[in-house]
Amino acid sequence: MKDVLKALGNSILKTPLGLLITIKHLFKKPVTLDYPRKKKPMAPRYRGRHYLERYNDGTERCVCCGLCAASCPADAIYMEPEETEHGERRAKVYEINLLRCIFCGFCEEACPEEAIFLGQEYEFSDDNRDSFIWTKEQMLVPHPRKDNPFKKIIRRVRKVYGVTDKNR
Repeated sequence: MKDVLKALGNSILKTPLGLLITIKHLFKKPVTLDYPRKKKPMAPRYRGRHYLERYNDGTERCVCCGLCAASCPADAIYMEPEETEHGERRAKVYEINLLRCIFCGFCEEACPEEAIFLGQEYEFSDDNRDSFIWTKEQMLVPHPRKDNPFKKIIRRVRKVYGVTDKNR
């Protein structure tokens, strides 16, 4: 009987206290965003969608050296090289499996040609597993493109540490 009275007393005293907290938060400004219409800006160091860059003349930067695939801890990058009619090497097949990718950015750091970059986009969900294997055509940027400020920062850091800047 003593426990029943104690539980009844607690419910009578604690219920108004819980309601007071609810009423206090009812008049505060909401912290949620109207997501589809307003998107939260990501942190500057966020790594999202993969991009394959081009030179200023529109040719692909990737020479299919394989360093990005070798540095990938999740083994998410697959590539096959080919030679063009001018004798230049490029990627015939370049695929990234986003279901395996951990978005660590090691591929971006390992690339000597600065061909691959991770952007700020984060909306690439789908209901089909096959759509998460991105090909070279899906990742190549359109030819005249505005310059990415993060590319400039990475190139500046590479200059400071003595990485040569050829054909850029």
